[in-house]
Amino acid sequence: MYQTKAYSAATSTSPLARTAIPRRDPTDHDVVIDILFCGVCHSDIHMVRNEWGVSAYPIVPGHEIVGRVTRVGPAVTKYRPGDLAAVGCLVDSDGTCVHCKDGHEQFCANQVLTYSAPDRHLGGFTYGGYSDSVVVDERFVLRVPTNLDLAGAAPLLCAGITTWSPIRQHGVGPGKKVGVVGIGGLGHMGVKFAHALGAHVVAFTTSPGKLDDALRLGAKEAVVSRNIDEMRKHAGTFDFILDTVSADHDVNAYLHLLAPGGDLTLVGAPPTPLAVSSFALILGRRSLSGSNIGGIPETQQMLDFCGQHGITADVEVIPIQKVNEAYERMLKSDVKYRFSIDMASLKSE
Repeated sequence: MYQTKAYSAATSTSPLARTAIPRRDPTDHDVVIDILFCGVCHSDIHMVRNEWGVSAYPIVPGHEIVGRVTRVGPAVTKYRPGDLAAVGCLVDSDGTCVHCKDGHEQFCANQVLTYSAPDRHLGGFTYGGYSDSVVVDERFVLRVPTNLDLAGAAPLLCAGITTWSPIRQHGVGPGKKVGVVGIGGLGHMGVKFAHALGAHVVAFTTSPGKLDDALRLGAKEAVVSRNIDEMRKHAGTFDFILDTVSADHDVNAYLHLLAPGGDLTLVGAPPTPLAVSSFALILGRRSLSGSNIGGIPETQQMLDFCGQHGITADVEVIPIQKVNEAYERMLKSDVKYRFSIDMASLKSE
């Protein structure tokens, strides 16, 4: 076991502050990664403030990790020191259930989250990527294309796979009309992916100031969703809509935009239940579904696609000393579109 620098919160009302945490010595199948960048996800805020009631303290957030391999266990075959590597939302699972065998570790009942989950090796709880280094079983380590900007690649490990997975599951590609609701940390990735896959992308936003940005990201059209006339023009025409909004909103306005047989997938998590019109679903045989992250194979597929198409998140790079300020700015949507922490700032303390 060794000690490494990190930023943690001691309680749900504490700011993140400098600390030291233990990491295990690598076992036969472990990879040790020197963390270079870590994305800041909105779920980090929920977890630090225990808004979902599942947090364990002290908590070290961060599940959008990109770094360089420094050591590997003797049985590791996929990685060697010097490789670029990444870690997302999971660091372990049982590996034996039907979901794991199908490459859908995100559904495993015995999954281990990257932080604030029971640590099977050291006891206590797992610690995330707001730290110098991390030790992870090679099964949950991902390869990062060398042509990608690493700061922008970090958010791909959550924002990227969260939007990629449903887009791929619903066959987005040429000849498909796809809507993306909300142009933020998730939505801007959804627009980029759907565009790169060849779909006709329409972005929906409540902010007129984001219309030009939506077009820059790859949308063919951008609509202010409060404009009823503009919304009506698209009624019944979408094959698929990705809803990334985490605030309360009228989902029925978008269900009516689906063509017969179309699907609207939620990846945002509004705080209160959504009211859904049964007729909006029944009359067009439409469906409303949800999606979270993807499994390890799908996440690697997403990273490889990003390497082939030069896709990364739009990020503002910050030192870790400004992470508490970044949390407050995220709550005000004051970032385009994700924060990425330069972990060299922690090493220099």
